[in-house]
Amino acid sequence: MPDNQPANSQQHTDDGTRAVTTVGVVGLGIMGSGIVEVFARAGVPVVAVELDAAALERGRERVERSTARGVERGKLTAQEKAEVDAQVTFASALDALADVDLVIEAIPEIIEAKQQLFGALDAVVRPDTILATNTSSLSVTDIAVSTKDPSRVVGMHFFNPATVQPLVEVIRTVIVAPDVVETTRALAERLGKTPVIAGDRAGFIANSLLLGYLNHAISLYESRYATREDLDAAMRHGCGYPLGPLALVDLIGLDTCLQVLDTMYRQDRDKLHAPTPLLKQMVTAGMLGRKTGRGFYTYAGPGSSQIVPDALTPAEPDPAAGPARAVERVGVVGTGTMATGIIEVLAGAGLPVTFVGRSSEKVDAVVAAITTSQDKAIARGRSTEEAKAAVLGRLTSATDVAALGEVDLVVEAIAEDLEVKLDLFRRLDAVAKPGAILATTTSSLPVIECAAATSRPQDVIGMHFFNPARAMKLVEVVHSVATDPEVTDTVIALCRRLGKVPVRCADRAGFIVNALLFPYLNDAVKMLEANYASADEIDLAMKNGCGLPMGPFELLDVVGLDVSHAIERQLYLEFRDRGYAPLRCSSRWSRRATSAARPARASAATPPRSPRRHAARNTARHDTTRRYGDS
Repeated sequence: MPDNQPANSQQHTDDGTRAVTTVGVVGLGIMGSGIVEVFARAGVPVVAVELDAAALERGRERVERSTARGVERGKLTAQEKAEVDAQVTFASALDALADVDLVIEAIPEIIEAKQQLFGALDAVVRPDTILATNTSSLSVTDIAVSTKDPSRVVGMHFFNPATVQPLVEVIRTVIVAPDVVETTRALAERLGKTPVIAGDRAGFIANSLLLGYLNHAISLYESRYATREDLDAAMRHGCGYPLGPLALVDLIGLDTCLQVLDTMYRQDRDKLHAPTPLLKQMVTAGMLGRKTGRGFYTYAGPGSSQIVPDALTPAEPDPAAGPARAVERVGVVGTGTMATGIIEVLAGAGLPVTFVGRSSEKVDAVVAAITTSQDKAIARGRSTEEAKAAVLGRLTSATDVAALGEVDLVVEAIAEDLEVKLDLFRRLDAVAKPGAILATTTSSLPVIECAAATSRPQDVIGMHFFNPARAMKLVEVVHSVATDPEVTDTVIALCRRLGKVPVRCADRAGFIVNALLFPYLNDAVKMLEANYASADEIDLAMKNGCGLPMGPFELLDVVGLDVSHAIERQLYLEFRDRGYAPLRCSSRWSRRATSAARPARASAATPPRSPRRHAARNTARHDTTRRYGDS
């Protein structure tokens, strides 16, 4: 050992990182307690510090309850629990951290409190001890400069619950020592976590993208565009998200979301990140989510995850009441992928279906596709030969819409071309019987334009299925300003009869799913364009930090950059908010050669009179899950 190196200083390993044999955690709330347990389970001795005696005891109980639950669930043996508990030393003074190699701060998100704590740690720990902050949004640089040596301060952002979530964002500042960042990254891997290194900006990667999406969902709810239940159901069943946005805000905490959004807005002045007035009001009222027992939903008690009915909970539908209008026979126009799926779903629910295609070859192909689908279901044990015969027996094909004269409801599922749809709705208006409902499956076009092409706008509604229609549960039921509420209720009842999850929404660009999804995807592209993180790092952060089934760039590759750009442009043209303005997509942002972007045909130089009509004319498909060429 060199003469000038103290006996208790950190040693460097062969890979150049610092040796971390003991750690300290300051702050034993839900997050801090979780971090303590993560280190203890990894066999790393932890000094857990909470200056308040009552809070220290609550933190101790939290850790012990958690390890006890691990034994109950068979994830730990009694011996392993004892070993984990033995790794933790609880203390009520910072002096207990004098000899640790790394300290993680996990106190509330108040910059002054964190700066004061880091200044105090400076006087206690060794000069070579790494100081890490678990902040989720505050500037790590602002915290670092409160110490004598900012080069040893790094961000180490765990996600809640720390014992479960695999992501750790390692935040580098412009003044942090490279070996501090690398040591923190290696330590996260040692804990079995997935580290992502990011720069010091508000929200880092995951929260920066997540909180904008959540704030947008709150604004939709605040404007009464959709109910909380419908907003959450749309994103769970339409995108496969584990939680809907409002339920997720309740889990995170409304106060935490407000603080992060406020920090983000002060930095980028993006209106999409400006906290909504409703969020501010609810925080002021103490409605902070699960931790207080009331947020957007009401819970069985503080800290409970059980949602209980409240004054806003919709009444359960009365199965004996039946739909407002009887739907006994259904028609479908179209023979593409989406149309075929809808036909099979309707027939599978016991409804006779008359479907219309442009030629006998087209309609024969539909029957063949449904036969193949039924055979696959039988092979997987999900259906029987008798059920297959019944489904096929309910199908009637035709090549002229005149065959739909006696059906109770017609579903249009042709190409996403407004002029083509308008022509079809005029013809359907001429042949459909009085009182028949005319539904469009458009994913982007104004329902009111289809309605206005008929003499019965009150009977026209949107039924936006998601592809594949047989598997996807969600149907966005889109009512225009002219739609009769009786029609909406009838379609909602029909969707439930089909085994689907219907959500009500008004007739505006993006409906629910696309309106929430694509600004989030656009934010991810902005982050990439700014060289803040790579596409792989952003995808990794969103999948491992937020539990999403796909990262934003994986999803963009599936959707297609040209389709995504057109949808984002459509949202921008309708709402005229720069937060929706799409960046110029480039094929370099796609990791799949088949997803190379094609230039948009719409001209930005001449804004159209009808933004949604213009954008739709220049896009073959605007649905995140549909394919081109449905007709």
